[in-house]
Amino acid sequence: MPTKNMTDERLSKFKNKGKDPAKLREKRISVCVELRKAHKNEHFLKRRNITLSSLPDEEALSPDHISDEKGPSLTIEDIIKAVNGDCKESQTRGCQAARKLLSQERNPPLKDIIDAGLLTRFVSFLGMDDEPALQFEAAWALTNIASGTSWHTQQVVEHGAVPIFISLLASPLLHISEQAVWALGNIAGDGPSYRDILIDCNVIPALLARISPETPVGYLRNLTWTLSNLCRNKNPFPPLSAVQQMLPSLIQFLHLSDKDILSDACWAISYLTDGDNDRIDVVVKTGIIPQLVELMSHSELSVMTPALRAIGNIVSGSDLQTQTAIDAGILNILPRLMKHPKSSVQKEAAWALSNIAAGPCQQIQQLITCGMLPPLVELLRNVSITIVAVLGYLKKCRL
Repeated sequence: MPTKNMTDERLSKFKNKGKDPAKLREKRISVCVELRKAHKNEHFLKRRNITLSSLPDEEALSPDHISDEKGPSLTIEDIIKAVNGDCKESQTRGCQAARKLLSQERNPPLKDIIDAGLLTRFVSFLGMDDEPALQFEAAWALTNIASGTSWHTQQVVEHGAVPIFISLLASPLLHISEQAVWALGNIAGDGPSYRDILIDCNVIPALLARISPETPVGYLRNLTWTLSNLCRNKNPFPPLSAVQQMLPSLIQFLHLSDKDILSDACWAISYLTDGDNDRIDVVVKTGIIPQLVELMSHSELSVMTPALRAIGNIVSGSDLQTQTAIDAGILNILPRLMKHPKSSVQKEAAWALSNIAAGPCQQIQQLITCGMLPPLVELLRNVSITIVAVLGYLKKCRL
């Protein structure tokens, strides 16, 4: 006959029964860290060389043809002289040469440009609405500097670029507005401190104001990525007021067809659900779970992966939150993902499954009824701790 100690031990194996919430959270974090290592190169916090959808004819925007006609690219000494001069054409050429140097994939001379004292000039050029070419090139150069390390981003922020970039979001010139979106995305991606500085400067309403049926898809891609960076990090989490502002647009993006927008919107939701049950509940109450479950079957790995991550976070929450995902059809999709050729997807799927298996007996029965045992047994050929944990939960529950 089972003793009280045996019963207590059995209850302690379940997701939310008899467990210290702090230890429960710590375990989930450790699993998430392991899973994220597999995806560390799939989603970047900062970007240097992305395409601006709204960029007009470059010759009409910047005098590329002038520099090309006059021979080789400018040296840093030439750039310093041009940027610090009084001729607007030379200043534009100097800013353009600087942003090209800073666009290098390997070892861009970020510190050299900063040490030369050019950031003050670049920031001052941001406010020159009557010189759009100069304004644009300076914005691009600052964007590339902000794509560097935290120290590089700090220099951009401390030189006063943030409020000007936010004001440029309203620029009537779409390519300049989009460049500001990109720059702010790099700053937000640096960490929670600068993320919260941007939020306190009311960046979210300024970003959301650019969303309309006429907004080009490419612009929306950059905007969605910037919003996703504003959802990142959890030490501390973004303020709930900011989350509530962003969620309606993120949900709207999850119903679009563009894979890049879908990917970044799913990543944003995955960040927002990577918290305690109250934060998960904010997302669950929007009714977006069925769409996330549908996106778990997306043909693009870049969309399917963050959708799976978001759902995995949700089923690690309360039994009611888990049931919402089950009702949305997650158990119909997980068997296919358990057979996915990418091992990291198999592990993510197994992690999600283990959280369902850690729930009450009726959820475990649903898991078995949906045919989850055969793919689990098949995966035992490559035994992982997560899969063994799933089977362990199943064995401990008397159905």
